[in-house]
Amino acid sequence: MSACKILVAQGGGPTAVINQSMVGVVLEARRSRAVDLVYGARHGVRGIVSEDFVDLTQETSHNLELVASTPSSALGSTRDKPDAAYCHKIFKVLQAHGISHFFYIGGNDSSDTVRIVAEEAAAAGYPLRCIHIPKTIDNDLVGNDHTPGFPSAARFVAQAFAGANLDNAALPGVYLGVVMGRHAGFLTAASALGKKFADDGPHLIYLPERVFETERFLADVKAMYERHGRCVVAVSEGIHDASGAPMLAQLARDLERDDHGNVQLSGTGALADLLCEEIKSKLGIKRVRGDTFGYLQRSFIGCVSDVDQREAREVGEKAVQFAFHGDRDGSVAIKRTGFYSVDYELLPLAAVAGKTRVMEDEFIAACGTDVTDAFRLYLRPLLGSGMPDAFRLRPNPVAKVLNPG
Repeated sequence: MSACKILVAQGGGPTAVINQSMVGVVLEARRSRAVDLVYGARHGVRGIVSEDFVDLTQETSHNLELVASTPSSALGSTRDKPDAAYCHKIFKVLQAHGISHFFYIGGNDSSDTVRIVAEEAAAAGYPLRCIHIPKTIDNDLVGNDHTPGFPSAARFVAQAFAGANLDNAALPGVYLGVVMGRHAGFLTAASALGKKFADDGPHLIYLPERVFETERFLADVKAMYERHGRCVVAVSEGIHDASGAPMLAQLARDLERDDHGNVQLSGTGALADLLCEEIKSKLGIKRVRGDTFGYLQRSFIGCVSDVDQREAREVGEKAVQFAFHGDRDGSVAIKRTGFYSVDYELLPLAAVAGKTRVMEDEFIAACGTDVTDAFRLYLRPLLGSGMPDAFRLRPNPVAKVLNPG
């Protein structure tokens, strides 16, 4: 086999471990005699179309390892969602540079991009191996037990809610945190892993897999506040009414929309503010506070799961192995084996591309505002080692002297 050129790029939202996957591709490819040059495209598919490449063959292994341990996308990313015409331009650039292997690290849209590019190459008779490498904090890629980036983001969410619960216990009131997740509630559900004692928050968890009803929400908060003297609430940004319309659209007057016409859910604190105002005005609770985690959970540098790091590296390595020792394009998938270990498979691109996984019913409690033990068992090993723990003083009350009654 003659030596070849390969190209790796990163797409969509950054994560804490996406650079592990990129470095996994680069180092595994550089170990192969079949590879002559390893290129990286800056800012994803946009960088391919504009031929904005860097030669990763010249990067030192030491610096690559340092970059691998650094969150966010070292090559830069893009929110471009290519159609067939856009993908045809991508294919033409790859052809012009004589690139024979294309590796794209990303989520649902990225997998669909890889599928279309592979189809364009096949139609033109150009020998191009196309491999999609999974990445998304939403954990919503079908065919995967979980996706790189999710465990670290989930670790952040669990720890953040553990801290919010401690704060709320010291100064009781209602605390509400809004977490990313337009269609899948995995990340919001991770808030449950911050609980240690039975009365710890979050006391209520609202996921996009269940219809959100404002009146029921207020009744739930009121009940928990009366039971505990406080209430911690985790809310997915994607909560919606029975018609499927985002609750943000129901509660807000002025809405921001992205380039594709979708209601802008991330990067705004509107949903938290609106729900907090509902609690204050309808329930009369004075101390109500809300936060929007926004982009913090994606690339938080001090909160990375070691399990996530290891697996993100391995999906990059396996992508190269599948590319050079297989005879088909595909999407690398993580499969759980045993209590906790994983293996990797190469799924057909059509089985993954453009599809969305949501939380399975077995992970959501019957009440709809909590998770099951099955979800806790699913998530706990992904969070990695060294999860901090919280403790309480034991109740040893001293008898009252002035007011014994």
